[in-house]
Amino acid sequence: MRLQYLLLFIFVSSIGITSCKNNSETALIDAANLIPKPVSVTSNGEAFEITDATSIYILGEPQGATEIGQYLAEKLRPATGFKLAVSNAADNAKPGNIYLEIKADSTLGNEGYELHVSKDKITLSAYKPAGLFHGVQTIRQLLPVAIESPSVQQTSWKIAGTDIRDYPLYHLRGSMLDVARHFFGPNDVKRYIDLLAYYKINLLHLHLSDDQGWRIEIKSWPNLTTHGGSTQVGGGKGGFYTQEEYKDLVKYAADRFITIVPEIDMPGHTNAALASYPELNCNDTATQLYIGIEVGFSSFCTKKDITYKFIDDVLRELTALTPGPYLHIGGDESHATKKEDYIPFMSKVQEIVKKYGKTAIGWDEIALTTLQPGTIAQFWADSANSKEAVRQGAKIMMSPANKAYMDMQYDSTSKFGLHWAAYIEVDSAYSWNPATLVNGIGFENIAGVEAPLWSETISKMDDIEYLMFPRFPGYAEIAWSPEKGRGWDEYKVRLGKHGSRMKAMGIDFYKSAKVPWVE
Repeated sequence: MRLQYLLLFIFVSSIGITSCKNNSETALIDAANLIPKPVSVTSNGEAFEITDATSIYILGEPQGATEIGQYLAEKLRPATGFKLAVSNAADNAKPGNIYLEIKADSTLGNEGYELHVSKDKITLSAYKPAGLFHGVQTIRQLLPVAIESPSVQQTSWKIAGTDIRDYPLYHLRGSMLDVARHFFGPNDVKRYIDLLAYYKINLLHLHLSDDQGWRIEIKSWPNLTTHGGSTQVGGGKGGFYTQEEYKDLVKYAADRFITIVPEIDMPGHTNAALASYPELNCNDTATQLYIGIEVGFSSFCTKKDITYKFIDDVLRELTALTPGPYLHIGGDESHATKKEDYIPFMSKVQEIVKKYGKTAIGWDEIALTTLQPGTIAQFWADSANSKEAVRQGAKIMMSPANKAYMDMQYDSTSKFGLHWAAYIEVDSAYSWNPATLVNGIGFENIAGVEAPLWSETISKMDDIEYLMFPRFPGYAEIAWSPEKGRGWDEYKVRLGKHGSRMKAMGIDFYKSAKVPWVE
């Protein structure tokens, strides 16, 4: 009998050892599936479990950490059902809790963080609050997919034991949303902001004006929105943001450490303004509202004083609403503006931006003129323009249309999008390096990476998500993660494991055959 009991004990013990080993291996896999890929990840083989006894504590001086602790609690409460109280603590000695700390480690930069997960506690630290916020997104990704559920889920909330040190490659990491061709209301923009924040993005470029619509209230020129904002592509009802709505979006984004960059495109892409105010036209006659998608036919009258008064008024009001450092002044596809008129016009507009204490960003054509110190040129089509901007000492925002435009179709069967620049499948969207894409534009010349989403073919949030996902996480990784140690073959595996997370988040994504999706 003793021998039977001994054999049974050995058998049961071996099952327990195997089970622990499998759990450890699962934790290791989970820690390796983060997007963007961290700079350094080391597994310690342990696991921490969030329970109904877990609290979130802020160590030392709050310096903004309390608000981030509240944000973390708000993200975890719906699915866990736990209270997750947030309060200050003298030290992190008490096990079973989550600790957030602003610490004096400038080597992490303004957006870097360190995350230590053991069986006893989670400690997230950063030099600045933005770093803590980005670390919170990592905690979310380390939790089971069910954490994104809006209702209580019956599961254990274990996080892989790991040590992470992480910080971004590029200072500016963004996306552009075109709300001019089709208008998207404040709730849709907030949803977009939340999706950006999840992947550690820090910039949202809003394309607020174009031929098809003017989307921001300018009180000194009210007809811009009442008339110019009344329609959109296809002739449907347009819309616009009141100044209060815009300020609310700016705050919502800032609370997630995202800077909104408003764009007023000029001197082309201006038909909505030209239809609203006849004096902006050289013939003093208002144009008709436009609901098509062709480009290059409109232009401000660049030799009229009223044009510059108009631009000054618009940028003055917009500056008052926008605490961020940037104003985007467009400048692309101005085919109806003579070059000899375009050059002095863009120079004068840069001066207006400077007068209001902002830094100008313009599409790469802006390099045809003399650039103000600090002006950023956004490369989308013409590498010669971008190299000229570099020659003038400007930094470049990398947004190559044939790689980074999320409005391009995945392939010929895609239900939304265009393909004038390229068909951009998920592998093509990921497989490029901003620092080597254009000969003569190196890492030191690049301010950041931005993935634009133009809206000619989309009119609701599901459409946005279909074109955005699963490409966007790759753009976020290109902008955040070191190139060494990552590549399509290993990235597609991580992305495949994010499919169920996208579903849990309610994202209507394109299920590319290029990705080995894991249910």
